[in-house]
Amino acid sequence: MDLRQLEHFVAVAEERSFTRASGRLHIVQSAVSASIRALERDLQTELFNRTTQRVRLSDAGTMLLPQARRILAEVVSARELVTDVRAGLRGTLTIGTMQALSAGPVDIVGHLAEFRVSHPLLEIRLRHVPGGSSELAHQLRDGGIDIAFLSLPERRPAGIALTPLASEPMMLICPEGHRLAKRRSIRLSELAGEPFVDHPSGWGTRMTSDRAFAAAGMERTVVFEVGDSASVVDLARHGLGVALLPASLVADTGGLGLVPLRGGALVWEVSLALPANRPVSAAADAFAQAAARSLE
Repeated sequence: MDLRQLEHFVAVAEERSFTRASGRLHIVQSAVSASIRALERDLQTELFNRTTQRVRLSDAGTMLLPQARRILAEVVSARELVTDVRAGLRGTLTIGTMQALSAGPVDIVGHLAEFRVSHPLLEIRLRHVPGGSSELAHQLRDGGIDIAFLSLPERRPAGIALTPLASEPMMLICPEGHRLAKRRSIRLSELAGEPFVDHPSGWGTRMTSDRAFAAAGMERTVVFEVGDSASVVDLARHGLGVALLPASLVADTGGLGLVPLRGGALVWEVSLALPANRPVSAAADAFAQAAARSLE
């Protein structure tokens, strides 16, 4: 087994195609196929289930993928550590982010802009994922990203280290004609029986709401799940359900009531996450330190 074989394996696994993987790697498809066959012979097992129409990971391949990503990430980190830092950080920094870049208590875009000016030789990539903060945490642990802004009120997976950056109370978002829209504040129990609009499971705001209702022994019905805050707000504005969001994620408050919850029942927490199960790259460490300094 060598690093090139692992790189080829990860490319085929992520692209789910030998043709697309060869294009990504800029080598001929036959070379990719030969590399994978050699790796399978070395491991004495098939890593992919191949048909004429698709390529899928086998059980063994599924087990190998996270480890292969971690190995490749550690190699990149080792190379960066011996790079001549006098000329500035080099290489690539992949940052996982929640959907809200400029909104919220942390100005992610501002951090990126300042860091890019001070490290012009570094290529910075942003990555959003449909599974929200929970998926970001798993990709960080498995080496798919280098650092992440996320919100994890519970079920924090092993292998990551969190630095809290900021927090913000969540509020009831409802149409201006709703029975609770004019209240100065409400108790969580007053939302019993209300239909909800929310983000999918795995998103920080969703996990915060689910945890609060479970702690109160209440059930709630989510009638619409959407993967962006603007749609959550718009659905609530049109009376298709109420929502629970931080006020900073509500760009347009027209036609809405924003009502605080008593006693800080729901708080959205934003953290910066680094891997704890592998070396942190020089670029990720520098970005984390810069983000921490900006909040001092």
